[in-house]
Amino acid sequence: MRINRYKNKLSQVLLACTLGFGITALPACDGVLDEEVISNIGDDYLNTPSGLRDGINAAYSTFRSFYGTERGNNFTIFGTDTYTNGADGSWKFMNQYTSQFDSRTGHVREVWSLFYEGINTCNAVIARAPEVTGIDEALMAQYIAEAKFIRAHHYFLLTQHFGGVDLQLSETVLPTNEVNRSTVAEMYAAIIADLEAAMPDLESTMRASDYGRATRAAAEHLLGLVYLTKGYSEAAEGSDFANAESYFQNVIDDYGFRLLPDFGDVYAFGNEINDEVIFSIQYTRDPLTNGGGNNTHLYFLMEYDVQPGMQRDVANGRPWKRYRPTDYTLNEVFVNRDVDARYQKSFKDVFYSNSPGDYNTTFDLSKNTVSFAEGDTAIYIPGYEIPETERASKPYQILTPSMYTDKLYPTLNKHLDPGRQDKTQAAGGRDYIAFRLADTYLMLAEAQFQQGNIDNAVENINAIRRRAAWPGMEADMEITAAELDLEFIMDERARELLGEQKRWMDLVRWGVLVERVKLHNTAGAPNIKDTHILRPIPQDQIDRVAGGNDAFPQNPGY
Repeated sequence: MRINRYKNKLSQVLLACTLGFGITALPACDGVLDEEVISNIGDDYLNTPSGLRDGINAAYSTFRSFYGTERGNNFTIFGTDTYTNGADGSWKFMNQYTSQFDSRTGHVREVWSLFYEGINTCNAVIARAPEVTGIDEALMAQYIAEAKFIRAHHYFLLTQHFGGVDLQLSETVLPTNEVNRSTVAEMYAAIIADLEAAMPDLESTMRASDYGRATRAAAEHLLGLVYLTKGYSEAAEGSDFANAESYFQNVIDDYGFRLLPDFGDVYAFGNEINDEVIFSIQYTRDPLTNGGGNNTHLYFLMEYDVQPGMQRDVANGRPWKRYRPTDYTLNEVFVNRDVDARYQKSFKDVFYSNSPGDYNTTFDLSKNTVSFAEGDTAIYIPGYEIPETERASKPYQILTPSMYTDKLYPTLNKHLDPGRQDKTQAAGGRDYIAFRLADTYLMLAEAQFQQGNIDNAVENINAIRRRAAWPGMEADMEITAAELDLEFIMDERARELLGEQKRWMDLVRWGVLVERVKLHNTAGAPNIKDTHILRPIPQDQIDRVAGGNDAFPQNPGY
């Protein structure tokens, strides 16, 4: 039975209120009792075996506040070198780095509050579990370990985005305004301690009967990333990259994961559980337990549904037109496409007509009209220029790079969700893959590169590149030691992990966010500055602290 499945939604909300999700500036639970009471859950419920189980499941649900949501994607996709804003949406200022992106921004407040809700749930589980009777000791230890994994994850993301934050390692039962900001070094020490303490009591890998729980492998992957990131930070120590290397190597060697033979299969619909997945965020098709769902399927799509021969359908998706690939992504990341299959397998190149008839052309004016039967090619997106005379000879429209706009551009296909009930449904049900083995290989190579261990770094990168090759082209994909530098690692991570909620943190880790946005994101380039390496602390957090900004200072520049 997979986790994050709840009997009723109100039970979750009531449990959240009784666990004291009121740390500093968190929203109160006012208004919950205005709804029909289905089940009354008191504070003592957590002190029972079933309450402890539901408490840790509630903590898992807070992953859904970031992975697969618009806020989580805006925090990680927008304002980078790989994606800029498309035509639609009200959050473009996060990509453009305008003054509207400030301490009162809704996404900033929500990420902060929802992660702290999860942290305090974890604190409650950790504190109360030893006092619960009638539960197997090994299961109790597992719950505590899972809570420490979740707490470490949330604090790590908060640290990457906000710097040192309020470090609470005990349950907050009542709201308090006596808090302060810890240093980045203190944050890393707590995160590392949690993950090291968690590992012995976690399952080694995910079990089919309880898929989605934190495992030892996931903890080692995350701890490797923590050390890798710390190695570039103000809290860096000389052993950080070596520690990262050790944990990444363990993940590759010790748990039976494998790179799928075909890059395209990693995100194939229906294949969300596969041998490359180390940790994923669980969603469901049940509207009662899916919350807002995995919405990522909405954001990377072009406006196909108003073009000749096309109308919106479930298979092609509901195009919200949020994220448009930059020229850097299309022209520099995905090079050597006759050798590297990842461009072809990352982007949708054909739309087949689902609205037959006769139409005037809209963007490919090499002909005046087009006619389609059901299933005919309506739009072809080759990814390169085709002469007008050749386009004119085809009975469909061809969208070439010179025709791209903020509405028409290559559609990333990794997150498409043809399992939705209908063409309007926004709440997708696909699990969100958070950690996967190809990422482990690339980070291992980066840690080795930073230590001067170039030969091993090259081999690990080549393992990813060989898998990405067209059949028979594996040798042509391999690089040499002379070709490896940090910029190559940046490009390779973009090729492999495009659209997977990692890029903003990568750029900040490398210390190149401002530089890369200025080079490659024309919408963000005019406004980005060093201020934007951190996000603004939510103003309501500062306002509720005794002493205000003096006690809980805002990040510089906001």
